[in-house]
Amino acid sequence: MEKTGDIINRLTEQGYRLTPQRMMVLAAIEKSDHHISAEEIYAQVVAKYPYFNISTVYRTLELLHRLGLVTETDLGGGRVRYHPADKGHHHHLVCQECGKVIDLDESVLDHLKLVLRKDYKFDPDTRHLAFFGRCADCSK
Repeated sequence: MEKTGDIINRLTEQGYRLTPQRMMVLAAIEKSDHHISAEEIYAQVVAKYPYFNISTVYRTLELLHRLGLVTETDLGGGRVRYHPADKGHHHHLVCQECGKVIDLDESVLDHLKLVLRKDYKFDPDTRHLAFFGRCADCSK
């Protein structure tokens, strides 16, 4: 697993400055136990640094995503969520009724990936997906 220091090294190796603002965004992502939205990152940072600008969060997330350091996943609710790319590939089942998110192991998609490659000549990027439906509690 890639540590914050490794991400910092990758940024500096590629010529990006490590501004205090970027460091604060990166720290918020790294310490989160779940997928985090730009708004949640902003709320954490602005609580300590009131003059922080949300556009800085968006620009930093765009950079980190472009460099492959974070993944973007739409878990519904109109917000994209971010997750460190080094924390592994996993997928989500999102209940459209109650909003519950259930993690799904990557191996569940192995057969689907084989079918897409063989039958459709398509190599899917299945590093981070969300499937929408209804959970068992809401299906009762």
